[in-house]
Amino acid sequence: MKYTFTPKGVCSQHYEAEVENNIIKKLKIVGGCQGNTQAVCKLVQGQTLDWAIQRLKGIDCHGRGTSCPDQVAQFFESIKK
Repeated sequence: MKYTFTPKGVCSQHYEAEVENNIIKKLKIVGGCQGNTQAVCKLVQGQTLDWAIQRLKGIDCHGRGTSCPDQVAQFFESIKK
């Protein structure tokens, strides 16, 4: 199933994910630091939502209280609901 998310408080602008049976098939992050966001997308591909949430949740970027990876974790938490 395809999902979309608009992150808050970060440089990236839009997230798209394909998730089947709790497995992340694809993640696309639009905007943000290209190298870092591409790395996050590749690292979570093929993993479970829980695996990604556990590793990405709570990462902070420059004292913002969130980051692109943290917003991805929030996105995945919203998919689980």
